[in-house]
Amino acid sequence: MNKRFIISQLAKEADIPTTTIRYYERISLIQPEDRSAGNYRLYGDESLQKLKFIKSAQSIGFTLEDVKALLSDESGEAPTCGSVQELIEDRLEDVEKRLKDLKHVRRVLKSALEKCLTQKRTDCCHVVEKLHTP
Repeated sequence: MNKRFIISQLAKEADIPTTTIRYYERISLIQPEDRSAGNYRLYGDESLQKLKFIKSAQSIGFTLEDVKALLSDESGEAPTCGSVQELIEDRLEDVEKRLKDLKHVRRVLKSALEKCLTQKRTDCCHVVEKLHTP
């Protein structure tokens, strides 16, 4: 039995805002499967499963463009392992870059904290001075 949901019910079931579902519609990730007599969008179990898939994919770093590719390739078929592997490699590269950037930020903040700990609390903060210097 295929349950039917209006957008607010679907959003509640998928635990995402209705605005997100509307956005996904605009970018063609999801489409209503039918319309009610009152012209409300109607979605089924397939839409709910797709939303859960999108949420899961995003939680491990895939972008919405990646999700489109994961849902089907150019021919509308399920993607191959090779194309999924490329997406995973791209996301891993992004993660490595972000980790490198975050490690740099951590070093800078630790250094600033060490300097703050050596100054009197009433002295002008060197961090603020440095941020004002072009």
